[in-house]
Amino acid sequence: MSAEMDALVKGVSDKLEALEATLHGLSRIRGRRTSQDGSVTAEVDGDGALTGLWLAESVTSHAPAEVSRLILRVCQQAAAEATAQRSRIIARLNDSLSG
Repeated sequence: MSAEMDALVKGVSDKLEALEATLHGLSRIRGRRTSQDGSVTAEVDGDGALTGLWLAESVTSHAPAEVSRLILRVCQQAAAEATAQRSRIIARLNDSLSG
């Protein structure tokens, strides 16, 4: 092959590797947060879907309304963490495709 064709094939291969790495990275995203008192832990995936919710026995010392606010706050923080991970992965992809 000519040097020009070799460069083209390498460029396409590099982009394919970047896409595969991105897909792998996106599938592994997990945002996990625990409340300050340790009574609630939430985990979300890269789509923001709740994949785990753990409540410690100590959560029973809180009023129900407080528990619901705590769960929502921790879920929001976990989702924000997952979103940040997703943004970093997409930024790496954009860098590799534009480079």
